[in-house]
Amino acid sequence: MNRIVLAALKAAPAPVPSRGAWWRRLLHPLTTYLPLLLMGLLALGTWWLVKNTPLLVPEGPAKALRHEPDYTMHGFSVHRFAKDGRLKAQVEGDVLRHYPDDDTAEIDQVRLQAMGPSGTVTRATAQRALSNADGSELQLTGSARVQRDARGDEEAAVFTSDFLHAFLNTEEVRSHLPVVLQRGSTQIAGDSLNYDNLNRVISVNGRVKATFAPAVEPSQPVGKGRVP
Repeated sequence: MNRIVLAALKAAPAPVPSRGAWWRRLLHPLTTYLPLLLMGLLALGTWWLVKNTPLLVPEGPAKALRHEPDYTMHGFSVHRFAKDGRLKAQVEGDVLRHYPDDDTAEIDQVRLQAMGPSGTVTRATAQRALSNADGSELQLTGSARVQRDARGDEEAAVFTSDFLHAFLNTEEVRSHLPVVLQRGSTQIAGDSLNYDNLNRVISVNGRVKATFAPAVEPSQPVGKGRVP
């Protein structure tokens, strides 16, 4: 009896695997290693992000600007206007060099005409001039000449020196070098000068030499009469 059963077992065919067994076998290792695979991808992405993120470099101190011109103009003419549209100043010259570090302009063979707050016209010429940003101050060197035109009962005033510092808004002229002031027929020379037109103050220092024209007496009226 045992022999018959053993023979029957040996002769029985092997079981046929079901149709879905192959993908289950494939899915089993994937589900087993999926967390490890995700962790690897996350680590790889983190490494790439760190490698490609730019580093924040602390800004160093601002580089100081060198006293070099950033632009140059030849044969130029610059006009400045007041808020009401009137001409405030006209500056001409052979060469202009602008310096960005202190916002100044250096002008060769400068020629200036400016209108002051009181309506006085000031003219200036020099071999070279140094102007501030808005042109309200001029440092004139080399055959410097500043002329304030006559206005009303005021006579014209002319300043000549190797250096003149003109303040156009306040109508002042200063010089630490010998200067000559010519006003009408009066001439004053000194080692330095401070001139304030608005306050009517002239200060000449050092060795001062002045020449005043003699006062002109009014002519006597001639009486009318008959010649005998």
